[in-house]
Amino acid sequence: MEISTHSLTLSLSECIVNAHPSKEALQAAQQGVMDYIAVCFAGRNNVGVKKLITLYSHKSEKNGVPIIGQEICLPHYEASLINGFLGHVLDFDDVHSEVRGHPSTVILPALISVVSMQDIFTYKNFLAAYCVGVEVMARLGNAIGCEHFVRGWHNTSTLGVIAATAAIGYLKHFSKEQIAKAIGFAVTQVSGLRVQFGTEAKPLHAGLAAQAALRSIDFVEVDLGGTLYALDGILGFFHVYGQGENFAKPLLLKGWNVSWKIVSPGLWFKIYPFCSAAHHAADAARELLAKYTISSHQIQNVRVVFPSTSDDAALVYKNPKTGEEGRFSVEYVLSLIFNDYPLSLKFFNQEPIQNNIYKFMSKISRVYDNSIRPAPDAIPSGRFTIIEVILTDGKMYHIRVDTPKGCPKNPLSLKDQAQKLKTCIDDELLSFKVIHKLFSVDYGESMKSFFDFT
Repeated sequence: MEISTHSLTLSLSECIVNAHPSKEALQAAQQGVMDYIAVCFAGRNNVGVKKLITLYSHKSEKNGVPIIGQEICLPHYEASLINGFLGHVLDFDDVHSEVRGHPSTVILPALISVVSMQDIFTYKNFLAAYCVGVEVMARLGNAIGCEHFVRGWHNTSTLGVIAATAAIGYLKHFSKEQIAKAIGFAVTQVSGLRVQFGTEAKPLHAGLAAQAALRSIDFVEVDLGGTLYALDGILGFFHVYGQGENFAKPLLLKGWNVSWKIVSPGLWFKIYPFCSAAHHAADAARELLAKYTISSHQIQNVRVVFPSTSDDAALVYKNPKTGEEGRFSVEYVLSLIFNDYPLSLKFFNQEPIQNNIYKFMSKISRVYDNSIRPAPDAIPSGRFTIIEVILTDGKMYHIRVDTPKGCPKNPLSLKDQAQKLKTCIDDELLSFKVIHKLFSVDYGESMKSFFDFT
């Protein structure tokens, strides 16, 4: 397909309009939806979720959009916000290495709000739009450059609002010009800083981004005035937030309909309820303890080796005070492992960290070594983590991990994913119902009541 070059925004919009997700992409999308539903159920009793439901419960409506794992339906704006928050509140949701963030917890709540309000959208329409959303978000992640995240932006939010807007525009068969205008409204609402990591505002970013995507579409549908060139030039998104239009253009536009980002590199489905930046370290520590007989009392120091200072940028807490902050602390995760605590949800809530765990964290230090060559198949590209344990008797053990369990190069099986769903839902019959819906229904089935699991 020949792409117009007069405008980056319109060129991207043209790619979106002409997107045709492959059969393999649609199948990968089904797995993404399953994981999203699983983590929503896992977070259904979270105190922050309850706060938001209390805030909006007076707007409950019988024919509204279902809140996943809850017996309540709400108008589409409120539903997208809560469903986005639900999917991200435990940091148990999928990651895409090229996004450096979480695609599904923004894109899916926005799409669910749209398809639940009308009966004209089929399962295939929905999955294809989701594929397009992931494609846009991954390409945006590459095109914006790594400095965007390092400077303090939360990619899940800043890139998610644009990607979710693109997904809905594709679903609704918007024209190239309509999608370009919608992207402009999305860019106008870009927000979300990493300073909120470890608080309830972090998952709120996902919900707000999903909600903003719906607003962007609504503004276009009432023909509100706005630019068609929000990504372009020195005042556009890539210059203001990233490394410029020239850097972004090839990463954003080349190779559409050749391969799909939801397939390659694919989504990373988590086995731990904390930031993926600590998953390499968690796998390494668990492997080390499985290989060597070591007690916490024997450990003098633990060194965590990263390739560079940017690779632990998401791990903003070196001395977290709560389990919620601990989701973004490699020190806390390793302290749990070396003291024989499970990496279960109950250790990543708002409760204060136990004294023995807090004391052990002082033994752990971060080291950065850019002289070590990354593995060719590393996920994310160029990333690894080495755990070095120094014992009181002077012995030292080390383990390196380049591809943690759950990432696309070391993926969960479909059986593993189904087990995650069953564990999160904790209801055998309901788990079966969800799996049947996802993998046994016809692609032509209407999505209107698809997400009503009550």
